[in-house]
Amino acid sequence: MLYKLKLRQSVKTIPTVGFNVETISYKNIKFNVWDVGGQDKIRPLWRHYYTGTQGLIYVVDSRDRTRMAEAREELHRILSDREMRHCVLLVFANKQDLAGAMSPQELTDQLGLYALQSRPWVLLKACSG
Repeated sequence: MLYKLKLRQSVKTIPTVGFNVETISYKNIKFNVWDVGGQDKIRPLWRHYYTGTQGLIYVVDSRDRTRMAEAREELHRILSDREMRHCVLLVFANKQDLAGAMSPQELTDQLGLYALQSRPWVLLKACSG
């Protein structure tokens, strides 16, 4: 997603190991975007990137029903951190173009987004390619 946002085109990538950072310009606004790997061993390091964060883009695999409870738990853990209390949330429901993808409504329910009553959030469909 990071390079799709930066380059405005699809780029063949592999899962992030460690992190990547890029500055993205959009309508005279500059964003510093951190793409952090989702592997279990890397997750404890995520909190080091929270300070100053104003928005979180959380990407989920819409087809991976077996990991949705884990995705929900991680999302709520991130958002409960003191440094993230004013952070807005964008959830990218990735792989919506593939058979077996959960609907946006099902993902909203599975991720417990309605429980985020005081936090602005939106879920958008995204395609794998």
